[in-house]
Amino acid sequence: MKTHISPTALARDTRFNRQTSEDRFTDPRSTMEVGHVDPMAEDVGDRARRRMHGIFVGEIQALEGAGRTAFDFPAGDDYANGEIPYELKLDMARQCWDEARHCEISIKLAEHMGGELGEYVENTMLFEAACHNDPVFRLAGVNRALEGLAIDVFTQMRDFGRETGDPVMVYCEDFMLADEVTHVKMGSKWLRAVTENDPERRKSALEFQRVVDGLFNFRGQRGEEYESPIRLARQFRKMAGFTDGEVDVIAEAAAKERAAIEAEQMAASILAE
Repeated sequence: MKTHISPTALARDTRFNRQTSEDRFTDPRSTMEVGHVDPMAEDVGDRARRRMHGIFVGEIQALEGAGRTAFDFPAGDDYANGEIPYELKLDMARQCWDEARHCEISIKLAEHMGGELGEYVENTMLFEAACHNDPVFRLAGVNRALEGLAIDVFTQMRDFGRETGDPVMVYCEDFMLADEVTHVKMGSKWLRAVTENDPERRKSALEFQRVVDGLFNFRGQRGEEYESPIRLARQFRKMAGFTDGEVDVIAEAAAKERAAIEAEQMAASILAE
């Protein structure tokens, strides 16, 4: 088996419809960009199914990302040259088991909601966070940025289940949310441990995380307001090891991007008149 594979090498069957990252950013129907999943909206069923499909493909890529981290790097204590603690490999293996269960749960939830695998597109943007050659950057991109996004989305969908009176969704999302908090905590723990004697590497990894978090803001869609398409789950992020300052940075970056897009749209509207 090859190490350090590219996103284009991910195996998929004919049920999947892959979309490039370039197409994703120009397609308003993207799996994650569905707007606020409002229980009172006329198209709430489609929005919720699209969000669930996005969660499903995200879980597949999180599984693949954790698996690659466990496989791509040798065990050892020469952290400066790409080795990782054996215990870190064990944590990544545990995460793979969790993500595999999440895939099964998400498929069943999609069916429960009247959807099916392949109904919406998949892009490999999430897995791309797991393609860095430095394992510390992988931890920052996957276990803190990607799994942090999962905390936000699972919390929001759990609350959506409560609002719509769907105990199945509430139970499943709450179950997976607990796992995601653990995955982020593992990433925070090992990022600190591997870079204990290398503060510059840690600083660079956290900067990489901010870049990935910027991509996961999905053109300014994250925020702490109820109507935010992706609502930041500050409480659970803090349980997972994020500081208030780190959550503030994500929220502020998303707000700035959202304001810039709204300003562009307003300018285009004025010019059109």
